[in-house]
Amino acid sequence: MRLKFELEYTLKCSPKVLFSRLSTPEGLGEWFADDVNVDRDLFSFIWNNSETKARLAALKENKLVRFEWEEMDNDEENYFEFRINVDEMTGELALIIIDFAEPEEKEDSVFLWDSQIADLKRLLGI
Repeated sequence: MRLKFELEYTLKCSPKVLFSRLSTPEGLGEWFADDVNVDRDLFSFIWNNSETKARLAALKENKLVRFEWEEMDNDEENYFEFRINVDEMTGELALIIIDFAEPEEKEDSVFLWDSQIADLKRLLGI
């Protein structure tokens, strides 16, 4: 059984700028995968010449992006999600990532997300 986990990263940018990096093949190709192609709502993520497909399952402008992996059967654990939260008091922006991993792979998954978010921060100049 895969475990659901949630990560939060504070970023200094506008929701609109971040949203374009989370929801478009061009934006995702800059930090998330080596290359990203899209056919309607089916995104092909390419890492090290290996392709994995995910369907764009939910999209709320400047708020939320959810992808559902095509090759996974378990409906409960087959997605990853980006949420953009802006604190109304401070204006601070947080990127929330929701993902799943096997218990023995969770630490590696968190490390991978940390690494990818570091790339995103460099791209955004923060």
